[in-house]
Amino acid sequence: MPSQNVDLIRTLFQSRLATLEHLLKLAQAHFGDDESFLQKRIAADMFPLGTQIAFTCNQPRNFALWCDDKPANNLEPDVTSLVQAYGHIANTKELLLSINIEDAKLAEMTRIGVGQSFYIELSGHAYVNEFLIPNFYFHMVTAYDILRMAGVPIGKRDYMMHLVPLIRKE
Repeated sequence: MPSQNVDLIRTLFQSRLATLEHLLKLAQAHFGDDESFLQKRIAADMFPLGTQIAFTCNQPRNFALWCDDKPANNLEPDVTSLVQAYGHIANTKELLLSINIEDAKLAEMTRIGVGQSFYIELSGHAYVNEFLIPNFYFHMVTAYDILRMAGVPIGKRDYMMHLVPLIRKE
């Protein structure tokens, strides 16, 4: 049976992936059939929106693989179609549902390659809190910022949509 901590991590990733999907649908409505918005970027030396979507999905995807003692396996970063973007999100959400570990897994040490033969070693808790979640939000916020810059009519409510069900009126 999964632990409470793992359930919280899964819920966080699932709800924010729903937000990413929501933002993508708003962009699709704004741009219509023109999928070229997936190639928009904030700066020339930054990855485009499509890649930000893949990189956002990589964090929960690699968490689920780590939970199953499988090596990290990043998604194809060259996302050029909405079918591909939605597929990355759906497949990641499905992979998250397969997680079935105990809290003890989060105490295990893990080795993470950070490129050019460098690596870091972290406990499972640190892997989630210091590596995956910050990377997840970095790429998700970058995707949001690209869409805002491109003129998609989105705001904080769209980004914080996981709180919408909790809003009450006095």
